[in-house]
Amino acid sequence: MIPDYRSGELLLINKPYTWSSFQAVNKLKHALKKHPSLLLDNQFVHLKIGHAGTLDPLATGLLIVCTGKKTKEISQFQDLPKEYTGTFFIGATTPCYDKEKPVNEVFPTAHITKEMVYETAKSFIGEQEQIPPMFSAVKVDGKRLYKLARVGEEIELKPRPIEILDFEITACELPFVNFRIACTKGTYIRSIARDFGLALNSGAYLDALCRTKIGNFTVENSKTPEEFISGII
Repeated sequence: MIPDYRSGELLLINKPYTWSSFQAVNKLKHALKKHPSLLLDNQFVHLKIGHAGTLDPLATGLLIVCTGKKTKEISQFQDLPKEYTGTFFIGATTPCYDKEKPVNEVFPTAHITKEMVYETAKSFIGEQEQIPPMFSAVKVDGKRLYKLARVGEEIELKPRPIEILDFEITACELPFVNFRIACTKGTYIRSIARDFGLALNSGAYLDALCRTKIGNFTVENSKTPEEFISGII
């Protein structure tokens, strides 16, 4: 069956490391601009395309991309719970809570045991208020926070309600802690890294992150942009 991108298709894309979500979507849009399903009255029509849930450039994993009339359902996919796997680095912090910026402060870790790490993860499960990172796409008075952060503007951030559905430590070899987290929409794993370090009376930042699930959609069923494009050429 030939895909009809104008009528609407749902694409499961595995976003590469260092790519922005916009770059991934734009790559697909460029590759599809001459697809037969976009031919109408002997002319190629504009392709509507968008993604449900932004991934940071240093994160990899599942990106749901919608085309055509399917873009009207983007908000429904954004509302679905998410699952992530990744790694915290314990004992240091960065301004953006991940590796995009260099370490700005170092903290002691000699007091931290594996038992503390496992117990701290359990304490995060449930409903809570989370302060988003300053370097994020959250809007304040119509402006993206990351744009304000880049010019050094200080903003008092308000906490937002989230829920951690599951928090599993999959490996602990300090300073690295591997995890799996299931959470509701709007949760910033970078903020969890920051809060996790504070809860250990230390500091932490996000060393690696992969989105593995959005609802029942999984990264195992996704394709990289290059794999997707090679299949339509």
